[in-house]
Amino acid sequence: MLRFTVKRLLSAIPVLFIVLTLVFFMMRIIPGDPVRQILGDEARPEDVEMLRERMGLNEPLHLQYIHYLTDSLKGEWGTALYNNKPVFDNIRDRMEPTILLTVYASLISIVIGIPIGIIAAIKRNSALDYILTTGAVFGLSIPAFWLGLMMVFYLGVQHGLFPVQGYTFIAQGGLKGALYSLTMPAFSLALSYISSFARYMRSTMLDVLNNDYIRTARAKGLTEGKVHYVHALKNSLAPVVTTIGFSIAGMLGGATVIESVFNIPGMGKLAYDSLMRRDYPQEQAIILFIAIIFIFTNILLDIIYKLLDPRIELD
Repeated sequence: MLRFTVKRLLSAIPVLFIVLTLVFFMMRIIPGDPVRQILGDEARPEDVEMLRERMGLNEPLHLQYIHYLTDSLKGEWGTALYNNKPVFDNIRDRMEPTILLTVYASLISIVIGIPIGIIAAIKRNSALDYILTTGAVFGLSIPAFWLGLMMVFYLGVQHGLFPVQGYTFIAQGGLKGALYSLTMPAFSLALSYISSFARYMRSTMLDVLNNDYIRTARAKGLTEGKVHYVHALKNSLAPVVTTIGFSIAGMLGGATVIESVFNIPGMGKLAYDSLMRRDYPQEQAIILFIAIIFIFTNILLDIIYKLLDPRIELD
């Protein structure tokens, strides 16, 4: 296991290099000038050139890229153009809402989606199975931003059950207050993943239930409960773990839309605002930070995958 972990950590290095490279060049391809965003269209040409030189944007693109890679390796991620603060300070200030929203939505998806998939598999071809499967397809079809707007109107505005926008930081309202302010955003973000986990769990559970060792367990006289929840469930969960890992990255990306709908001051909204401002250093740092989270989360999930199914060879 230690050898596998070290190999995975080493394999993350070229992935991060590719991410750094793609983000750098893609930000330069997007139309717009960060200097003009700061100074405005009416700025004098000499002021524009002076700021461009101070920001290093007047250098050839390949030199900007080399400086960017060198600074990144040193841990110097740069300074945000819009407030002249280190980019990681801005990320740190916005990290709490996004991380908590992603964790909250992930737990909702797992706690609701996986049991639905298990029940649908056990009750295969029954009326309950058809209802749950149809509901899962329906859930996949609903856009997260539309669901968020509907929840804001019906649960927030009309009934006042939850705050319609903003976020209560843990330092202000405690964990309970923070989770309360994120309940509607988390459900909006989680719905499609609940449906995805339910469908995938049903599929893997059915595959396991058709194996010979399950028939052998039934032939030995084991109860259906033991067959389903002791023998079948553990082997069914292993493939689902991989899906959960990829879903975390999707939730981090989807948080941008949800945070904009609910006006949550998280990394997603910071990424959107930075893109609109053409704030290269800030946008690059956010994407790199999310890539690091995604890579290390998948390494952790691979380890869990191995623990759930020791037969899998990871080396």
